[in-house]
Amino acid sequence: MINLYYWPTPNARKVSILFEELKLKYNLIKVDINKGEQFFEKFLKISPNNKIPAIEFEENGKKITLFESGVILLFFAEKYNKFYSNDKLKRFEIIQWLTWQMAGFGPMLGQAHHFNFYAKEKINYAQERYSSEANRLYGVLDNKLKDQEWITGEYSIADIAVYPWTMTPDRQGVELSHFDNVIRWKEQMKKRSAVAKGMSVGQEMRKNNQVLTDDEYSNLFGKNQYKKR
Repeated sequence: MINLYYWPTPNARKVSILFEELKLKYNLIKVDINKGEQFFEKFLKISPNNKIPAIEFEENGKKITLFESGVILLFFAEKYNKFYSNDKLKRFEIIQWLTWQMAGFGPMLGQAHHFNFYAKEKINYAQERYSSEANRLYGVLDNKLKDQEWITGEYSIADIAVYPWTMTPDRQGVELSHFDNVIRWKEQMKKRSAVAKGMSVGQEMRKNNQVLTDDEYSNLFGKNQYKKR
């Protein structure tokens, strides 16, 4: 059985979507990042970077731990030969767009979300810079989807990786109506039952009021996040 260390964030939802697509059985282990549980010693042994998601399981009698959502997607897509490709060039196209999400789309949208929504001090330069980059990246995605149904032609882990990051365009400074192909693609994603189920995993963990306490802010963006361990 797979242990999935989880909190309902875009990166963690990538993994829950894939697991639902693959119909895998897994134990959901809550890591409340608002309370600072990502810094617990037990979790740091599994995810040294103190980030979720992370997984642990046994294979051929050996205990395996993995962290970083992109690596987890690659591992299971390759293991089950699903949402991936046997063709070398197509496989690297999928990896290319997965890397695009991991290195650009996710981090930049995360920064835009932070400075537009969470930052205690509103910094116009930061808001404009990251919102502009978010819009540019949505444009890249929109162009890629112009002539095809899915990001790399067929449904893959690239689509799974990108989708959870498109849930809050308003907080990213993005007007989604400017990106018709992204809207169409998102509607297709919503229709997949495994995507809907994966997105709903752990939803009850979130508090209705998203205003952070001082301790929660410290755990996510402040002193406790950056304390040497």
